[in-house]
Amino acid sequence: MHVKILGSAAGGGFPQWNCGCANCSSLRAGKFHGKARTQTQVAVSDDSGSWFLLGASPDLCTQIEATPELHPHDGVRQSPIAGVVLASADLDHLLGLLLLRELQPLRIYAAASILRILREENSMFRMLNRASNQAVWSEIRPRQEFPLLSAEGIDSGLRCEPLILGSRYPAYVAQEHAATLSPSEALLGLILESESGGRLAFMPAVPRLDDALLEHLESTDVLLFDGTFWSDDELIRVRGGGQTAREMGHVPVSSQYGSLNSLAALRRPRKIFLHVNNTNPILNETGPEFRAVREAGWEVAEDGWQFEL
Repeated sequence: MHVKILGSAAGGGFPQWNCGCANCSSLRAGKFHGKARTQTQVAVSDDSGSWFLLGASPDLCTQIEATPELHPHDGVRQSPIAGVVLASADLDHLLGLLLLRELQPLRIYAAASILRILREENSMFRMLNRASNQAVWSEIRPRQEFPLLSAEGIDSGLRCEPLILGSRYPAYVAQEHAATLSPSEALLGLILESESGGRLAFMPAVPRLDDALLEHLESTDVLLFDGTFWSDDELIRVRGGGQTAREMGHVPVSSQYGSLNSLAALRRPRKIFLHVNNTNPILNETGPEFRAVREAGWEVAEDGWQFEL
């Protein structure tokens, strides 16, 4: 399996357009010991010919242009992007779909509740169905593995298993509408497997950890995991108020019950934090938080990383 990390930051990217925190200000001034990042986006392929996007970030056009493997190769409009797998209805996970509206055949995988949000409640996404063969919407079910197929039904050789991670829908989904949706489909983690047996876990938003999830993660070769916040009160410290990391649906990296400690027993996978918020001190490559992550055997994803498994 070929894996490309096109973007590695949380919603808003790094620096974030309206943020003057220490990280963003220092980066803009050219004094920050770390790298700018676009919003989280991953692409996978089993043959380097057809690619599937895990989510569709608002930065998708820029990310595609920065990745030659995703450029059109044959014909005027022949993108190697065959499809998209959606794990949630979060805006920074699906707004990029609207950037894929230029009549390219795509298969879009999502749980039934997410499909309802997109196709019944948001008329903008009708732009993806202006032609009969433009978008093939395919329903997925939690805990049921499925093959990744192109819009034409060509098997990519990759399979995906969605895992239930959370039950809360984004704030833009009206409360009365959310009450009619399945809680088990609100937030999924994705485990992808290639024909050769390589396994990738994609989990940029994890509200809680339990033994069942840890067992799944131990079966993978590479883990792309929620690195949104270093501490539970990170945004409160920066803003002087607001929600904690856990209230926003993210296990923090640090603390006794944070991911760094809770996932310390994982032995098999290469462990990589992504979806890193602009306020997170692990972005500073000379800081103690970054060193703590590296000493614990973790990496902090950067835009442009690629690997095979």
